[in-house]
Formats: sequence, C-alpha cells, structure tokens
Amino acid sequence: MKQSDLRGELERLHPASFGWALWCCDHRRDEAEEVLQTAYLKVMEEAASFNENSSLRTWFFGVIRRTAAERRRRRWVREHLLDRWWTREPAVISAPDPETSASCSESSRALLQVLGGLPKRQREVLHLVFYQDLTVEEAARVLKISLGTARTHFERGKGKLRTILTREEGQHAGR
Repeated sequence: MKQSDLRGELERLHPASFGWALWCCDHRRDEAEEVLQTAYLKVMEEAASFNENSSLRTWFFGVIRRTAAERRRRRWVREHLLDRWWTREPAVISAPDPETSASCSESSRALLQVLGGLPKRQREVLHLVFYQDLTVEEAARVLKISLGTARTHFERGKGKLRTILTREEGQHAGR
C-alpha cells in the first residue's frame, strides 16, 4: 500500500483508533493521545509496516496495543523501580479527570465497572468486538491469540457479564 493511501486510511480510522487507544490506556486521555501519536509515527517512519495479511484496522489496532504495552512497561519501571527506590514514598493514585467522569453516563460507568471486574483478556476481546465493531477473528489477530482462544474469552466474558448484570437488575428491581 502506498504511503498516501495508508495515510488516508489511517485518517478514516482515527475515531475508532482513538477509542481503542483510550481502552488500552485505561481511559487516560493524555496517555491515549500520546500512544496514538507514537503509533502513527511508527507507521509513518516504517518502524511498523503493513504486510496486508489482515485488514488495516486489525493491524493498526495491534500496533496501538503494543505501543500502549511498551508505554506501560516504561512507566512501571520509572514509577516502581526508580521513583520508589529513590523517594521511598508510596505511589499516589490519581482520581479520574473531570472530563472523562462527566462524559460517561451512569449506565456506561456501571458497564465499565462490570467490565473492569473481568479478566484482562476477556475485557480486551469484548471491547474490540462490542465497541470497535471487530469480529472475534479480527480481535484474535489484534491480540495475537488463536481464534479458539478468542472465542473462549468472548463467550466466557459475555456469560460473566450476563450473570452480573442480571444479578444487579434483580437487586434494583427489589428496591
């Protein structure tokens, strides 16, 4: 694919890419913006190249996911190994920024809270399928897992969500 075509397709994918970057960065807007910018740079500088073995969307979501993981590892090393060692102070947990809190409806927050209780792989597969409109097969490629593993995580995650949400509906109806 030519660089100009690639740029146009990435521009078209930007809203979905930013949504996936937010998810990969635990909804930290500043971090998601930096991860997405780094992913774009990797593509434009050809540090990551599209070999057309999958869709561009699936491939680029994988680039974003790996970039976010690299950033988390660097942050972890900086925070846990260097900062803590030098200062010997416990890490401060920051509250979510007001923009994110205000933009989420009550039901979205409740769903995110329930999703947060699922194992990581199940959360990732469900997010890619439900929020990014990927198929389970495409999600498997993004996450670099087998299709069978992705299907298992998808079904187990849906089952747990159904159980938790049904239980919560029952509790709210009893009030």
